[in-house]
Amino acid sequence: MIKFLAFFLGCRFSYGRYREGMFSLISIFSAFGVSISIAILIVSLSAMNGFERELNQRVLAVVPHCEIEPVNHYLTEWKTLLAQIERIPDVAAAAPYIIFTGLLESSSHKLVALQVRGVDALLEHRVSECRSYLKGCSWEKFLPGRRQLFIGKGVADRLNLKLGDWMTMIMPDKYQEDKLLQPKYVRLKVTGILNFNGIRDYSLAYMPIIDVQKLLSMGHYITGISVRSYHPFEVESLINKLGENINFSAYIRSWRSTYGYMYDDIRMIRAIIYLAIFLVMGIACFSIVSTLMIAVQERRYEIAILRTLGATDSLIRAIFIWYGLLLGGVVGSVIGVSIGVLVSLKITVIIHILEKLIGCDLLSGEIYFIDFLPSELHWFDIISVLFISLVLSLVATWYPAKQASRLQPVQILRRQ
Repeated sequence: MIKFLAFFLGCRFSYGRYREGMFSLISIFSAFGVSISIAILIVSLSAMNGFERELNQRVLAVVPHCEIEPVNHYLTEWKTLLAQIERIPDVAAAAPYIIFTGLLESSSHKLVALQVRGVDALLEHRVSECRSYLKGCSWEKFLPGRRQLFIGKGVADRLNLKLGDWMTMIMPDKYQEDKLLQPKYVRLKVTGILNFNGIRDYSLAYMPIIDVQKLLSMGHYITGISVRSYHPFEVESLINKLGENINFSAYIRSWRSTYGYMYDDIRMIRAIIYLAIFLVMGIACFSIVSTLMIAVQERRYEIAILRTLGATDSLIRAIFIWYGLLLGGVVGSVIGVSIGVLVSLKITVIIHILEKLIGCDLLSGEIYFIDFLPSELHWFDIISVLFISLVLSLVATWYPAKQASRLQPVQILRRQ
């Protein structure tokens, strides 16, 4: 009964009419500060979750988890090696590749330098999900002898190329006796456009591996082998196993050497966001202290009357604790969570509209691995933010509630 009375009086103090109006200006600013802090924290965490999701889908699903390349020569008996690698327990699949740098020239004489990767369509789909981002010809029809080429959307936009267009590739000829031969000019047809929505759209192209072997006069040799792991985050142990199972000098690279910094950056930024917004939320919540101190002065006559009616110190403290929680913890938290959730669900659209208004890309696909701001809302983040907000609001109410319980009713009523 006493607890319900404290809650009831706390509600009356919070939402009943002051002598000067509904709320004092400082109480509104306190609730507003808590709301904005919570909303910013939820939006920031959702953006970090979105970046991590896109990194998993657009990097780890496309980039080989490991690559094996010999030090001083091409791979010859690679089919035997391929079968040997796939017998390693942590290896999900393996596929051959040839890689070289070429120049693409369009009919308008524009040039773009990019990395060309020769792949076996039947084996490549086992180590990469590129076909999920492909428009045009399917991987199953990406066969040799048809002068086919898959390019990124960024390259296609730069050269004004569309599906079915023909273009010229300038590629190196075979290197012999310390002499560079005249580069080759090859006419190729754009049969597929890859749209990763990021930097890979501007730097990568695919050709059938047999066509590349013929153009580079490599015979049946390849540049290296791509490996896909069941456990991409434990790829360092896989590198050790691969090194134990090959009998030649080779470079063994993992995705961490090229994209690992992105995961580290996301984790670091997430920790910084937690710390920064926690401090901002703490400042906003502790502004409740000043609000409650003013409320204690405004309600001193009501407190004195309650004391003469038999209210104990614990009841007075409980009333103002509920008062602070309802003002900052409940009102501020509910408004902040509502704003944060709504913005998080629409942040990609909002940023897209903002980019159109200012005429500038906030995330350029030529620089970042994605060209949009992703978002993924987790209920755990919302619950964590609410819990922190309520705890800070509870701590902030303790001192004003204690001061309210120390008021002397005789002195207050005598002044009245």
